Amino acid sequence: MTYEHGHSRQEIADRLSNGQQHSNLKDMIYGGIDGAVTTFAIVAGVEGAGLPHSIIVALGLANIIADGFSMAASNYSGTKAELDDRKRIIQIEERHIAEHPEGELEELRQILQIRGLSGDVLDQATHAISQSRDKWIDMMLTDEYGLARDDPEPMRAAIATFTAFLVAGAVPLIPFLFGLQNAFTIAILATLLTFFLIGAGKSRWSLAKWWRSGLETLLIGGVAALLAYGVGGLFHP
Repeated sequence: MTYEHGHSRQEIADRLSNGQQHSNLKDMIYGGIDGAVTTFAIVAGVEGAGLPHSIIVALGLANIIADGFSMAASNYSGTKAELDDRKRIIQIEERHIAEHPEGELEELRQILQIRGLSGDVLDQATHAISQSRDKWIDMMLTDEYGLARDDPEPMRAAIATFTAFLVAGAVPLIPFLFGLQNAFTIAILATLLTFFLIGAGKSRWSLAKWWRSGLETLLIGGVAALLAYGVGGLFHP
């Protein structure tokens, strides 16, 4: 059997010393699906309305740049707000530890007790952790406020969202950019394949089978595309 990582003393020490690996999986999937859906919505809507393909290219490119940037900026602002809130809570905990050390020490003790420690071990662990202000506050952040251990990275989240949006959002436009015959049919198949690949790719970080995850994402994207085409068809001459 192949394990995800080694379990020797040195392998464990090396892995833990590298710290936690922050993942932008959510940002990439969010950006990729939204990029493919919104761009194909324009393609399907314009095609459904029977308008020239030049309009598809113009509106599609505008969507990729403007909407992609808007999503990235929104994700940056949201992640930045999480980071600011984290800093605010840290300041609160620092002030509470300075002004009410006994009460904060009791909070730490009860947190460790909830984690399963008791007796002398509980007393020793409470004392040991309270000797480091940073470790003390880190535990309060995760156990009292439910925050992640590491600071969120707004710029990294924004770049991941924008990149995924650009790549996936360009797929429905490529057949029209190159003036291919049956461009709309090719765009449909390419977009549906993109949905499936995004879903299959995210299965690497879940327990779902790759084909099941792919079909699930394909269904979500396909319904959105069908709705867009139907709305566009309402305005067909």
